[in-house]
Amino acid sequence: MITKPGPYLRQHAHNPVDWYPWGEAALERAAAREQANSSQRGLFGVPLCHVMERESFENEAIARLMNEQFVNIKVDREERPDVDHVYMNAVQMLTGRGGGR
Repeated sequence: MITKPGPYLRQHAHNPVDWYPWGEAALERAAAREQANSSQRGLFGVPLCHVMERESFENEAIARLMNEQFVNIKVDREERPDVDHVYMNAVQMLTGRGGGR
């Protein structure tokens, strides 16, 4: 499902989770299915992103649940700094802190 050229999105293209790149098509799919979206932001070189892939996104049982319950959206923070900025602001407003690069 992922067709964007960035290394972060390509890294997750083989996961059993049905990932969609951030964009109107993914949001329209979620609306049409009347499902929430599960958005995950990351960068190719961040170790925690690799850990999450190994421990969660490559797990068949977890992937099955994610695919049944959500439209799963990946956001490459380098390709979409505008989207990342919105998420970071929301996290900082809600928790008083937030992660960086």
